[in-house]
Amino acid sequence: MPAEPGIAPDLVEPIDEDDELEAAEQEAGLQAYERQYADERSWELLEEDESGCLLPFDPTVLQRAKRQRLLSAAQSSRIRRGMIRYLYVVLDLSRATLMTDFWPSRLAALNTLTQGFIREFFDQNPLSQLGLIVARNGIAERITELSGHPEAHITALKRNLDASGDLSLQNALEAARPPLANVPQYGTREVLVVMSALSTCDPGDVFAAVGACKKSRVRASVLGLGGEVHVCRRIAQDLGGDYHVALNREHLEELMMRLASPPASLAKETPSSLVNMGFPGRSTGAAMCACHGEMKPGPLYVCPRCKARVCDLPMGCPVCRLTLVSSPHLARSYHHLFPIAPFNEYTKDVAAGAACFACRASLGPDPAAGGAAAGMVLECPKCQSLFCADCDMFVHESLHNCPGCEIGAVANA
Repeated sequence: MPAEPGIAPDLVEPIDEDDELEAAEQEAGLQAYERQYADERSWELLEEDESGCLLPFDPTVLQRAKRQRLLSAAQSSRIRRGMIRYLYVVLDLSRATLMTDFWPSRLAALNTLTQGFIREFFDQNPLSQLGLIVARNGIAERITELSGHPEAHITALKRNLDASGDLSLQNALEAARPPLANVPQYGTREVLVVMSALSTCDPGDVFAAVGACKKSRVRASVLGLGGEVHVCRRIAQDLGGDYHVALNREHLEELMMRLASPPASLAKETPSSLVNMGFPGRSTGAAMCACHGEMKPGPLYVCPRCKARVCDLPMGCPVCRLTLVSSPHLARSYHHLFPIAPFNEYTKDVAAGAACFACRASLGPDPAAGGAAAGMVLECPKCQSLFCADCDMFVHESLHNCPGCEIGAVANA
């Protein structure tokens, strides 16, 4: 390295490239360690007493935090909601998605959480349809059209995870609006944008696209991974959606699962109407599948109107456009209209031999924890059955029926 002017050559310290390389590797290792344990943050759960000694860990702290979503859903149970939703998920796959502030990276977290959101969406909205749009290199591409096949969306997502270029919100909204403008009046039209970039590179006026979406009664929500952006706030306000910025991976998952539930709908936006639906029969032999245009082995579903064969439910018949559903799909779509009442926290002393009504796990004091409670104990307000925290979540999010009430109804019949 040449000496700087005014400094003697023998006073210039030579740079050791090996030391620099070693320091860079050590710094990269520390950053990887921080990313690996940043999401756990187990030290934040520790509590101290007045003398500075650690207190025993209380599992009810995390369990109460998980119940907040159930309690908020119970408070809004009397709000009118749309049973049939048409949603496009716009995924920002610009170069900002390659950042590693989400462990292990934003792209990996986006892939995993989007797959979970797709499955949760169809579990809570069995009569709805979803489509995927990826935005990168300044363009937006619909990789899947509106349909009710979760595995097809997940397969297409895994094949389109190349992140590059810039994000264009205008092109993303213009790609989602035409299909949504043609959906039936009884369905809600929604767009969910998961955005990593802090800017948008648009060919024109993005608010012109927002105005077109507003005329088509499209509701748009935005979830940010980097920071709050003014244009995203304006889009959410103008289109009646929500805008949130995720703090970490767990927060992003919570926000996405919250949007999987049907949003509140106004009577003037989604008027009440009768929907023609068909309950198809089953055929066991091989036949031509109308939705794929190829021969497929049975079993297939036969449209009751035009006798066309389709391979999955629910979906619209490709020939006569009749909505084809099964009775379980129709029954599961009503749990938002008649949700099960939230269980009350059991504040009395639990007997030593008490067990969860569902999984039969012990609810009494745990001898291994010094006689402390094993966790939260919940009580059904109707049948007074006791449940553990895990079964409480399962009953309200998946089963939508209290086992104690159902068994009691059968016994009294």
